[in-house]
Amino acid sequence: MSASEIDLYQVLSITRGATRAEIKKAYHKAALASHPDKVPEDQREEADQKFKQISQAYEILSDDDKRHLYDTHGMSAFENGSNGFPGGGPGPDLDDLLAQMFGGGMGGGGPFGGGGMGDFPGANRRGKGKNEMQQYEVTLEELYKGKTTRFASTKQVICEHCNGSGGKEKAKAKNCDTCKGRGSTTKLRPVGPGLVTQETVKCSTCSGRGSFYVDKDKCKKCKGARTVKQKKILELYVPRGSREGEAIVLQGEADQEPEDETPGDIIFELVEREHKMFHRAGADLQAQLNVTLAEALTGFDRVVLTHLDGRGIRLKVEQPEGKVLRPDQILKVQGEGMPHKKSDAKGDLYLTVNIEFPQDGWLKDQAAVDAVRRVLPGSEGEPKVGETPEMVDEVEFEEVEDLTGFGAGSDDPRAGGEWEDDEGDGEGAQCAQQ
Repeated sequence: MSASEIDLYQVLSITRGATRAEIKKAYHKAALASHPDKVPEDQREEADQKFKQISQAYEILSDDDKRHLYDTHGMSAFENGSNGFPGGGPGPDLDDLLAQMFGGGMGGGGPFGGGGMGDFPGANRRGKGKNEMQQYEVTLEELYKGKTTRFASTKQVICEHCNGSGGKEKAKAKNCDTCKGRGSTTKLRPVGPGLVTQETVKCSTCSGRGSFYVDKDKCKKCKGARTVKQKKILELYVPRGSREGEAIVLQGEADQEPEDETPGDIIFELVEREHKMFHRAGADLQAQLNVTLAEALTGFDRVVLTHLDGRGIRLKVEQPEGKVLRPDQILKVQGEGMPHKKSDAKGDLYLTVNIEFPQDGWLKDQAAVDAVRRVLPGSEGEPKVGETPEMVDEVEFEEVEDLTGFGAGSDDPRAGGEWEDDEGDGEGAQCAQQ
């Protein structure tokens, strides 16, 4: 691979937007893994070449000015150096590398004190364009059944009329006097009272190219912009069983800048809209099963809910020999959860029992009250010996909505709705009051 074809970001396995810290970390990892001293003799020559690429990639990308030149002009800006890289010469000794990672300093203009580089305008680097990230909201029904949607898209592509040059055929670009062909300029930026810093920015005259076409020489189609707008109908397919956070990638459908060989991708991140009935965890679903008190005691046979695909889910619950449903009891229905991707299998449906008690006044007369008492257990017989204390007080009560008033004004962290002690006894309550 020639130097002009090398992608330094790929050499270090980092993204184009990587920070200095990420670049340094990636360099240390790659350098240690590929150091020639760590491979057999017959593999040393190949490892040496790879290690030189890693070393010089770090030298360029860790320096803001060099990195900007590389992003603007590619490796052609450094072809005066050894092996197509700036600074030539051997890489560091393994001991020196470890010393750098664990407290040692770095000399020179790069990680190994290698030589510097000048400003060399050249052809733009060609690579893949930037990806475009978007969130795409979907309902649980759409994730259950799958969804395909079509939409119109407009993106920038390289002008085919001028092949991305921005100029007419045989026209020559004028060297930019503002940046002297470098594609970048330096400016001072205040960072505090009496303090300034120097930073490198893209040249506004030539848009970072180092040259430009005068109006009469510009391409008639793109007007010198090097790119044109392209309209297209795209299709987005969400497979059944997809989950929140998953990415749907439309390859090559993002914008293409003049420096990009291929366009970037449009990446849709799925966002699941909250459902009023179902809760999802992986391939399983959970819902509330509302039953009347009579159904909890005697059973039922009916449709209890409508599933995500519109089917009614029917349960036949038989309560033999007095067996009853209890609040918060869980009923598991196998195979009625979410579908697994690329499979006919499904997760399970978990139903949490919620018992709906009758409204006040549903017993119209004493005869009805007596009838219920006769049917329900626990209404007959005297209390067992020892269950009733010697002294008994009859007290009055009032109904409240919740425990908000419990311990109010006491500064006790257990006050209010935070108090939960279902298994406590009377003595525990007395201790809380002391």
